[in-house]
Amino acid sequence: MKPEINNNRELSRRKFLRTCGSVVAGGSILAVSGVLMHRALVQPENHSVGSNGSQSDSSVQSGEGGFKSPYKLASSFKITDSIEGFEFSGDRLIVATSKKVSVYNLSGDLLHQFVAGDTIRDIVAEKEMIYVLYPTRIEVFSMTGERLREWEACSEESDYCSLAVVPGFIFVTDASNKNICKYTTEGGFVKFIQSPEGFIVPSYCFGITYANGSIFCSNPGRHRVENYTLEGEFIASFGKSGAAPGNFCGCCNPVYLSFNAGEIITSEKGIPRISCYSPEGVFRTILLDSKSLGGGNVAFDFKVNKDKIYVAAKNKISTFQYDLQAATETACSSCSVDCPLRKGINI
Repeated sequence: MKPEINNNRELSRRKFLRTCGSVVAGGSILAVSGVLMHRALVQPENHSVGSNGSQSDSSVQSGEGGFKSPYKLASSFKITDSIEGFEFSGDRLIVATSKKVSVYNLSGDLLHQFVAGDTIRDIVAEKEMIYVLYPTRIEVFSMTGERLREWEACSEESDYCSLAVVPGFIFVTDASNKNICKYTTEGGFVKFIQSPEGFIVPSYCFGITYANGSIFCSNPGRHRVENYTLEGEFIASFGKSGAAPGNFCGCCNPVYLSFNAGEIITSEKGIPRISCYSPEGVFRTILLDSKSLGGGNVAFDFKVNKDKIYVAAKNKISTFQYDLQAATETACSSCSVDCPLRKGINI
């Protein structure tokens, strides 16, 4: 049975994804797409289509045992509680758990923590401030935990999912109203942003990120990434439904979005994988596949920080670094983008 998004706002987004988000469209869809995706990863198609209709010249490399990732696990550390969201601020790692925000150094040593509200949906750090998103409100804290301001959602029916902070403004995805809400960083409502074809949001997979002076968000039910100006004008979109690498499989993908050196990075559920695209939607390659990430069927939250990819799973944060030897067998080795993720060392 398909879960209703508004039935229980106390259910965290991450718990929803772990327990039922991957089967929201029914077990039969997951089973079929899982088989197709597995075949695609082992025997990948050598193309994908961007927003301009062009095909990528990159391919997902496979060898004995299937896909090979250009990244290797470098380190990991565990915390006490399940992670609801995480973010970087310089050399500090900020982690949101149930009713608490903790600040760590990059080695996983706790620096300090403070109490926050319940049901945290997302967290962003910007200019020594921490923006915490809840289903129907936003709170802003200093790095030491002082609450600076807060405001309620502009709609009584809101059920917020993800947020992006840009100079002077905040963009929030609303899974219930199926739109993006734009605020000033002081909490003033600016406008609603609608997709030209409408957002389809079957579950809490409504990611958003700021990159290259514009906003990129997922339209998960349409299996697309959409690009908007900071004024809310639609620019373009890319992505389509399908099992092949470079497409988005299942009922609703991608879940998480980030960027690196201008490239758009996505994280999917069903068969989890983290992939790289050009801003125009040309598929580059899969960076981390299900085996690299640890399996399961939920999407992994991730952040790119300098030359590393950080991935959160339950109560653990893992660090992946580019491996020169492994990368020689992947599309990453021939990529022409000046990507800081390729500046890692051979582990």
